[in-house]
Amino acid sequence: MQLKSEIRTQFTEELRLIPKWAYGVAVLVFVGVQILFATLVAIQKDAPSPPVRSLLGFFAGTIFACYFLLIVYVNRDAGRRGMNRLLWTVIAVVITHGLGIILYLVLRQPLQSLCPQCDAAVQGGFNYCPKCNYVLHPTCPHCQHALQGNDVYCPYCGGAIAATTTPLSSPQTAET
Repeated sequence: MQLKSEIRTQFTEELRLIPKWAYGVAVLVFVGVQILFATLVAIQKDAPSPPVRSLLGFFAGTIFACYFLLIVYVNRDAGRRGMNRLLWTVIAVVITHGLGIILYLVLRQPLQSLCPQCDAAVQGGFNYCPKCNYVLHPTCPHCQHALQGNDVYCPYCGGAIAATTTPLSSPQTAET
């Protein structure tokens, strides 16, 4: 008997942001575009043949449904990252041809995490918690750049690294 793998990809986790009702609306959008191509386009004088209309309706319906799901994703993801949900949703809708969505994906902030000491929301690149000054990542006592756990010397300033790094309120000075 095989065990079910509990490993999920990052893409699968991102898809979980989109609520189930949005998938239902996307299906309705897809079906609506199919009906539009089957009826309204067919009554035009120079309408394409039925197989071509079906193919065009399929592609147009897929594009509109995916566009709707991407707008819902932008709304949910902006809230998760502590950004203004309404502003980014409006940008994704108003700036057409998917450029608003691409703009969001390029300019979005990193995911926030929680401080292990005080549970405050902390942005990804922070070395210290802004609420309690807890050391989130080891830093150089000289230049405050982030370090790897096994560094002996700082790769940025060349300063010797002490055995343990402490918060900025009581910095250790390592002698070179």
